[in-house]
Amino acid sequence: MKGSDPKLRCWGEVDPLLADYHDREWGVPLRDDRKLFEFLVLEGFQAGLSWMTILRKRKNFRKAFAGFDPKKVARFAAPDIKRLLGDAGIIRNKLKIEAAIHNAKRFLEVQKEFGSFAAYMWSFVDGKSIRNRFRRLSDLPARTPLSDRISADLKRRGFKFVGSTIVYAHMQATGMVNDHLTSCFRHGEI
Repeated sequence: MKGSDPKLRCWGEVDPLLADYHDREWGVPLRDDRKLFEFLVLEGFQAGLSWMTILRKRKNFRKAFAGFDPKKVARFAAPDIKRLLGDAGIIRNKLKIEAAIHNAKRFLEVQKEFGSFAAYMWSFVDGKSIRNRFRRLSDLPARTPLSDRISADLKRRGFKFVGSTIVYAHMQATGMVNDHLTSCFRHGEI
């Protein structure tokens, strides 16, 4: 648990990139739609891979996916898919690329209906982060009844690559749940 600095972390102490993500982003309540879209796309691409792989390619993803502007991504067409499939800087999985484009369109529909994607997502937790009090990483769930419910609603709205595990990871990343361990210096800060 202890890295090269005196802070106790849940995880991320081995790699500086992962430690920085843990210390600055993971679990911080996020209500910015573009960032929420970014995490939705990245979590979808992460399925079956390590988060470290995604973090290492994150800058490339931002460039490839127009800064995660959902309006721009929603307009991607066959030439863009071909370009993305040839981009070694990202995960070149055709189903995930097509899902990201498809999800951008659904994302815009949710924005129109709710005023923002943030309003939609945060409505599931009454606008407040769920603060868990886990003591060991092994205590963290991969999914919950709430992530099951959100996943089902997203699927009903036509989203792809939004299974319950991906949704729970999105909830953790965007601070809908605070899953920092109670021994972690970030638990009390968030």
